[in-house]
Amino acid sequence: MIKANLFSESGNNPDNCNTEFIQNCPESLYQMKILIVTAEMQLAQDIRRYLEQEDNLCELTADMNEGRSLIGQFSYDCILLDLSFYGEDGLRLLQDLRRGKGSDRVIVISAKNSLEDKVMALKAGADDYLSKPFHLAELSARFEAVTRSRFLKAATHIVFQQLKIDTASRAVYIADRDICLTKTEYELLLFLIINKGNVIAKNTIAEHLNGQSAIHPESYDIIYEHIKNLKRKLVSEGYRIKSVYGSGYKFIACV
Repeated sequence: MIKANLFSESGNNPDNCNTEFIQNCPESLYQMKILIVTAEMQLAQDIRRYLEQEDNLCELTADMNEGRSLIGQFSYDCILLDLSFYGEDGLRLLQDLRRGKGSDRVIVISAKNSLEDKVMALKAGADDYLSKPFHLAELSARFEAVTRSRFLKAATHIVFQQLKIDTASRAVYIADRDICLTKTEYELLLFLIINKGNVIAKNTIAEHLNGQSAIHPESYDIIYEHIKNLKRKLVSEGYRIKSVYGSGYKFIACV
């Protein structure tokens, strides 16, 4: 797998990166260091095997106190926290992370899938929430997405082939031509580019754009309209949002 050296010599730290983000071919930004905190060790082993096949480094612990100790001693690109077993202790860990080492990204997994549980975890400090059961490919994509989003916060320009986004002015250019997008179309395009090469489920897009209101069925009709309009504006410029039947959407270049 080709790795992109996008970060400074100070380490894999997006907060120390250059302000120009060039994303041209790699599917993964760099080797991630991930801490998995769960008492379901068979699941942890499956996740580790899958992620290490993608050249990532994984550490496992089933003990919450050991997890706290590891987080205090070492830096991780992302922490996978299973709230199925730790409940309020896990939520307190999230809150402590945000008050202290706020740079670590946290993905919560849980057997609970209610909107209230998701909102509670996100408000406590989680960057993403994934309900069990889930596909390991989706989990891997979410690791990359939260890592990319951290990097993008420090970037002023995002470049993918001839497409350039100025995040300060929220302007989009293709081959130096100004592309007029609505606010929602801009956010949608940015989200798709962050997840370039991955199929993004409709409900994931709806949650990203609409938050809590994504639970309402009519929100999917609105998302479809935004995607249709963005497709129309991009296809003439050589870029496509591909519909993957039964799964979602994928951003690709056809130039």
